[in-house]
Amino acid sequence: MVTGGCGALRPDGRRCRAPALREGVFCFWHDPERAEDAAEARKLGGLRRKRERTVAVAYDLAGLGSIEAIRRVLEIALFDVLGLDNSIARSRVLISGALAAAKLLETGELEERIAALETAAAHHSSDDTLDAFPQEAA
Repeated sequence: MVTGGCGALRPDGRRCRAPALREGVFCFWHDPERAEDAAEARKLGGLRRKRERTVAVAYDLAGLGSIEAIRRVLEIALFDVLGLDNSIARSRVLISGALAAAKLLETGELEERIAALETAAAHHSSDDTLDAFPQEAA
């Protein structure tokens, strides 16, 4: 549980903005009684970040910010599952993966079509005599 703000001062002289522990003056990171726990947490956090970078390089992952990146994660998962023994669970994962891949393909196709429409609309808007959607005008 938390109470007020931490009483520790940062190197720049400002107060730490983390909440203080219940019935304490300091937050988890600055409480002298929790120094060993905080050090262990920092170490584990560093190990986790290092492991994330290693895995990202090994699997050629750049995050999930694009359709291609999500497709890469899906491919990795499906290839791993293909190596397993046949089972109902394996079949379900493969079907789910196929459905997710179909959705990604649909999304990519729609993205391309919207981009083409936006390009056509921008091109036609420069010429006032042409209508981007002539069938709708009739």
